[in-house]
Amino acid sequence: MGRGDLSDREWDRLEPHLPKNVGRGGRWKSHRRVINGILFRQRTGVPWRDLPARFGKWKTVHDRHRRWSADGTWERILRAVQADADAEGRIDWSMVSVGSTSCRAHQHAAGARADAARIPGRQSQPVQHRSDEALGRSRGGLTCKIHLAGEGGRRPLAFVVTPGQWGNAPQLIPVLERIRVPRPTGGHPRTRPDHLGGDKAYSSRQNRLYLRRRQIKHTIPERKDQRANRQRRGSAGGRPTGFDKTRYKRRNEVERTINALKGFRAVATRFDKRAYVLHGTVAVVALRLWLRS
Repeated sequence: MGRGDLSDREWDRLEPHLPKNVGRGGRWKSHRRVINGILFRQRTGVPWRDLPARFGKWKTVHDRHRRWSADGTWERILRAVQADADAEGRIDWSMVSVGSTSCRAHQHAAGARADAARIPGRQSQPVQHRSDEALGRSRGGLTCKIHLAGEGGRRPLAFVVTPGQWGNAPQLIPVLERIRVPRPTGGHPRTRPDHLGGDKAYSSRQNRLYLRRRQIKHTIPERKDQRANRQRRGSAGGRPTGFDKTRYKRRNEVERTINALKGFRAVATRFDKRAYVLHGTVAVVALRLWLRS
């Protein structure tokens, strides 16, 4: 087993949720070796062609990652592993925090073809296709942004990839809508945390109304301009927002989750041209964090 490869215990958690080989001869070659090759690339950020020979043909590793990113396989595996963790009581729902991080895009991440992406071998578009390819221009050049919700155990529950210049507040609702942890016993998946934390960037009237409608308690500080506007309107401005300093201290958990994600160089710097492949890259890294003890 090489450095960064899946251990036997981690493989036992992952294997039951992988696509099964069906038909004569099977379709997939050595799931474990190929996935270890994908993890090696995400951890080191090397070009696919420079993968060590112990992972087999680089094109096999690359094509499987691209195909599973396009049809949503990585997302389904991630949710299945989250469901196992929830059944074992390894998800801390007491405090879920939202945050975001900008990722500088490498020059090779630009220049995707103008025509819409297609799932390899099919005519349909990838599940996470974006016409803007989640690539924007800010002061530092081409960037993208990862918005995520992390649980108390410092692992991502859900995430959204957008262009780098997009704000945080409008992405709170899309991120929370993606939290869907299935229940092994059946029934509706769990979608609501016990408490939500976020910084001032997520303070908006729309977000607070959404959280109140879904009966999600939250600790989000009010911005100075919003507080001044509320006070200026008097009784029509509504009541002051509640703020729990003790709970807010736990918001560092999402920052530590982001640090763990960006410990993988393929996330810290974007190399993927297509947004759906980048989404799959983040899903693989999130899956790697969930497989750890």
